[in-house]
Amino acid sequence: MSVITATTTTANRTTRETATAPNVTIHSVHSPAARRAWARYVERAPGGTLFHHPDWCETVQTVFGHHPLHRLAMRGQEVVGVLPLIEVRSILAGKLLVSVPYGTYGGILSDDATARQTLASEAKRLADQRGARSLELRSATGGVEGMVDDERYVAFVRPLPLRVEELSTYLPRKARAAVRQAQQREGLTVQHDATLLRTVWKLYARSMRRLGSINYPYRFFESLVEQLERRAWVTVVWQDRRPLAGLLSFVFRDVVYPYFVGLDERIRCTGATNLIYFALIERAVRAGLRRFDFGRSRKDNTGSFRFKKNQGFEARTLGYQRYVPTGHAPPDLTPSNPRLALARRIWPRLPLSLTRPVGAWLAKSIPG
Repeated sequence: MSVITATTTTANRTTRETATAPNVTIHSVHSPAARRAWARYVERAPGGTLFHHPDWCETVQTVFGHHPLHRLAMRGQEVVGVLPLIEVRSILAGKLLVSVPYGTYGGILSDDATARQTLASEAKRLADQRGARSLELRSATGGVEGMVDDERYVAFVRPLPLRVEELSTYLPRKARAAVRQAQQREGLTVQHDATLLRTVWKLYARSMRRLGSINYPYRFFESLVEQLERRAWVTVVWQDRRPLAGLLSFVFRDVVYPYFVGLDERIRCTGATNLIYFALIERAVRAGLRRFDFGRSRKDNTGSFRFKKNQGFEARTLGYQRYVPTGHAPPDLTPSNPRLALARRIWPRLPLSLTRPVGAWLAKSIPG
């Protein structure tokens, strides 16, 4: 595949022939052919997710202006591993290498340990060379030697039932009761409609302000929907003519990812959040999908953690790993950082007309 440029930096020069392990070469992605090879590999590899795919990475690069450092591992003309890697230049934390920003998953996909360790060595080399404060691999499972485990996050993934008729027992009893109450007592209705994307974003931005967190720009939502087309699902729960809850979800292979959710806290209703997720589960079953990925939660985020557990999902610690180059300290951009406590107390009191644009601007420096 001559259209893929292979690069390795030595102390004195850059060479066209890279061999960091027997029979494995590392190649940067600089052409449409390389992009197609990357996409094909992710679409068939065990463990491949939406966040490993160029569709996600290219949207991140376009919207936030981050620099791509993606790598392929090859044996001859065959791709045997991929590392989607993006450089984030943060005004809050300096230079960060992340696989991948704003995503639940990322890290290395590979056919074997040799390809995995070769890509890991290349990632660490890039972190050292580019003066990054840290390199973060958001892998579902770890396994990269020489990197520190980050066990702060858990994922919630559950198989979907095969038939719609099985949904009557899929959720726990209390969750099912909340759905019934939302439908029967509160009179809430559900609408799946891609034209409601801005409504979902406004609800999401409102919820993020209430939680003391920044929101991503509307352009990110819009660009993801444009890139993914029918694989992006937009859902809104209504009370009469008022939008109460909104959800933007993504489909990749046989998995549905409910990803961005928002709620209008001014409207007093019970079960709106339960209803919107149940409606998504029902749609996914009708579409023949096999898994529901509830995304990640921090272990110290007890509200999110408890809600997902109450929906019948079991937590599994994610295999996130980090490498910190010599002379640097890893940044902490999580909401639980004590240094952010004052800002988080003030943020919910600010008007949406301020938090929406400021949050969107800050999002470039906080890679999710």
